Amino acid sequence: MKKSELFFSAALVPVDYGMVLLAGFLAYQLRFYSFITGIRPVFYELAFSGYFKLLLFVPVLFLAIFALTGLYAVKNTRRIIDEMTKIFIAVTASFAFVIVIIFFQREMFSSRFIILIGWVLAVFLVMAGRLIIRIIQHILLRRGVGVNSIVIIGEDQTSDEISKQVYQDQSLGYKIVARYREFNDEIKNELMEKQDITLIDEVIQCDPNLPKNMSMALREFCADHHIVFKYATDLFDVQPTHIEINPIAGIPIIEVKRTQLDGWGKIFKRFFDITISLISLIILSPIFLLASLLIVVDSQGSILFKSPRIGEKGKKFTLYKFRSMIKNAPLLKNELVKMNERSDGPLFKIKNDPRITRVGRFIRKTSIDELPQLINVLLGDMSLVGPRPHEPEEVNRYERWHRKLLTIKPGVTGLAQVSGRSELKFEDEAKLDIYYIENWSPALDIQILVKTPLVVLKGNTAS
Repeated sequence: MKKSELFFSAALVPVDYGMVLLAGFLAYQLRFYSFITGIRPVFYELAFSGYFKLLLFVPVLFLAIFALTGLYAVKNTRRIIDEMTKIFIAVTASFAFVIVIIFFQREMFSSRFIILIGWVLAVFLVMAGRLIIRIIQHILLRRGVGVNSIVIIGEDQTSDEISKQVYQDQSLGYKIVARYREFNDEIKNELMEKQDITLIDEVIQCDPNLPKNMSMALREFCADHHIVFKYATDLFDVQPTHIEINPIAGIPIIEVKRTQLDGWGKIFKRFFDITISLISLIILSPIFLLASLLIVVDSQGSILFKSPRIGEKGKKFTLYKFRSMIKNAPLLKNELVKMNERSDGPLFKIKNDPRITRVGRFIRKTSIDELPQLINVLLGDMSLVGPRPHEPEEVNRYERWHRKLLTIKPGVTGLAQVSGRSELKFEDEAKLDIYYIENWSPALDIQILVKTPLVVLKGNTAS
């Protein structure tokens, strides 16, 4: 572990404390020394001296919760979406804990405004503080300070993608000093020579299909020479990974769980879907109105396009989208089958579909056509995040393992849509969706939802 990594990880603690303290201070100032008092008069006294003593203690509570949520895990790199998601969850949890304390100790203070504005300020200020640390760290990385010298083992597609990302993104903090197809005695001797010259920090086995004896030899070599050993798992290995053991008649019975979305996970996801979809429908209502007007003016036909889709456990439902094609477009599908660009699987897709209207091209490019699916979410047919909803004829062409996509509700967006690849093959798309099903978590949902508009703005969404 580089000293710079340890330094920046340690620096986060005082920075977070300072930002939470500043949020509490600003919340008090906004309540008692601003125009707020003219809008909402103060009916009670809250001395700053007593408030400040309390304020000095509260950030300590925040730091403890931050630690429990993994915000102080020492890592070489942190994806910004991961970190911002954890900050939002951790700050919200911290304020929830403060509210519980206030509930039982009401004499502390009675300002709901300070709690609300303090939460908003804390989220943004903690994020800002960490972004400043990140920027400083990235500047130093580009200048070679704190960069880890790594060796890549593997020549497959996974190895190529990792190597390409390392070369393109200097902020990751890696520098490839060598790359080999495999690991043997000749390479071992070469690495020992390189270690004396370049001081190798890490060896990353990117190819998950290397022979087991070769992988073990590589791991032992790294352990003997105090080099960090890492390996890339096969993302598309979709064998069951979650099990639950319950005894029956004293005998342990192992259940292979299809998804983490069970019990409280399913309850949380449904509550989250209802809340966010309802708020989104209200906020986006002007866009709904404008899109409806443009569709009516541009071409004949209904505003909404209703399409039969297959959902959770094979249940059929009606999916709603803004109409982006000419009237009776489904009747022309059979004539265009020969132009299908997704012949690798059961899906039907044409890049320049002649049935799409002028307004349709715009709302598809911006993904506005998919906004009515929020109604499906509210009705319970879909979720905000999940596998892509497929048509009945597409599901009929599923292979056996594809049917795992029907384990949970389909989503408005999903892991495949934000994967960073604009043209995924159906097989890879299905494997990403199954990976999501098997590894679901609330944080993963939030990450995907945060990333979705960024992908749309870059124009990488799948149509």
